[in-house]
Parts: sequence; C-alpha cells; structure tokens
Amino acid sequence: MHTTSGIDSLMDVIKTLRGEGGCPWDKKQTPRSMTVYLIEEIYELVEAIESGKTQDVCEELGDVLFHVLFLSRMYQEMGEFDIHDVTEVNIEKMIRRHPHVFGGKRVNTAEEVKQRWHQIKMKEKNHRCKTSILDSVPPGLPALVRAYRISERAARTGFDWNDIVGVMQKVEEEWFELKSELRIEENQSGRDSDKIAMEFGDVLFAMVNVARFLHIHPETALRSSIKKFEKRFQYMEKVFSEAGRSLESASQNEMETVWEAAKQKAK
Repeated sequence: MHTTSGIDSLMDVIKTLRGEGGCPWDKKQTPRSMTVYLIEEIYELVEAIESGKTQDVCEELGDVLFHVLFLSRMYQEMGEFDIHDVTEVNIEKMIRRHPHVFGGKRVNTAEEVKQRWHQIKMKEKNHRCKTSILDSVPPGLPALVRAYRISERAARTGFDWNDIVGVMQKVEEEWFELKSELRIEENQSGRDSDKIAMEFGDVLFAMVNVARFLHIHPETALRSSIKKFEKRFQYMEKVFSEAGRSLESASQNEMETVWEAAKQKAK
C-alpha cells in the first residue's frame, strides 16, 4: 500500500541532490533554468498518454512530479514557501472554484461549470488587476494552444459566430485572401513575406475556431495528424530500403504509389 511518505522520500532525495556533497548539476539549477526541462517533461507525459502505454504514463508522471517538487524545494531554500504551502493553496483554490461540489450551488452541465469557474477566477486577487478578459491567457503558451484559449475567452463575451456555418465561411474568406495575396505577389519581383505570413496566420486562427466549434482541441488534432504522417513516411522509407534503394532515388510517381499503399495499410 502506497502512502504520502513516498512524497516525503522524494523530497529527501531532492534535498540530498541539492545539499552539500550532492550533484553539481542539480545544485547549480535555478527556477528559471528548470522551466525548459519542466516543459520537456510535460510534452513527454502527453506523448505517453497518447500512446496508451500506462507504464510509460506512470514513469512520465513521476518525472513531472519530480520537477514540481524540485522547484518547490528551490523556493523553500529561498525562504519563500514549501511543498506543503503549494498543496494548501491548491486545495483551497479547488474548493473555492467548485461551489457546486463543496457548497450549496448547483449546476446541470459541464458548460455551466466552465462559466462559473471563469467567473470565480476573475474575482480572485491575482486576476482583479487584469484590464482585459484575454489577459488571463498566458503569453508563453504555444501559439496553437494560445489561439484556442484566446478564441474561447472572446466567445464568452458573445463575440462569436452563431454556428459552424459562419466559422467555415470565415475560413473560406481568409483562404481566399491568402490566395489573392499570392496571386498579387506572382506579378511582382519581390514578395511581401510579412503580409503573406499574416494572411496565413489568419487562416490558421480561423481553423482554430472551427476546432473550438467542433469541440476538438487543435493541438491534439495536429499531433495526431503529425503521427499519421510519420507512420506513412516511415513505411515509405522502409519499402524503398528493402528494395535496396534510397527514398531520394525514387520518382514522384513511385513515392505517390507507395504512399497510397501506406494509407491502405493503415486502414
């Protein structure tokens, strides 16, 4: 039977790594230097979850937990807070943001929960000073994730399309503008790459809104498409390799034929 002593034991390991006679690398780290490693571990956890391999998920969860505890230990060394403060703050926050569970409030749908969560969040001290509803979306998020969150926040105010048809019309409008810009540039000696990039970004942002209307997260959808492409491409590499050829030596038609075979194999 597992107990909370496991957390204490892991904290002891971190304390030893950071202490006298500990690991030189661990001792030199700062909260800022650790952020890149935390982000990497989060992505590895996401990949493990998507793979469906529970043992990998267990291991990657442990790596993320280690980084969270490692960060809390560094702030403890600075005399700011410790892991117990972290958990107490979070427990209080979760209870406050779930009045329909821990209080007398009642909700009927998941959408009502999201709306109430946002209303409570906006009343909290660290959000009161924000001048825009969009300020609650961290600027450091990956662009695709941030686009989704920004569009979500804007939609809460009523600034949104009535249905998916309106969003698709917006996608077509943005796609036409991109194509128009490319046609204009074909007749000029120099390309306005900034303008083209902006039009391309508008297409992506419109597609993010399509995903929101369909209740699909664009990051998850794109990751799935990337994995699908990788599998088909690697299959193509394998076919030509087994034939004693490099992929570079194949013609476009040959690659297309094998690519179609990869698609059929996946089905």
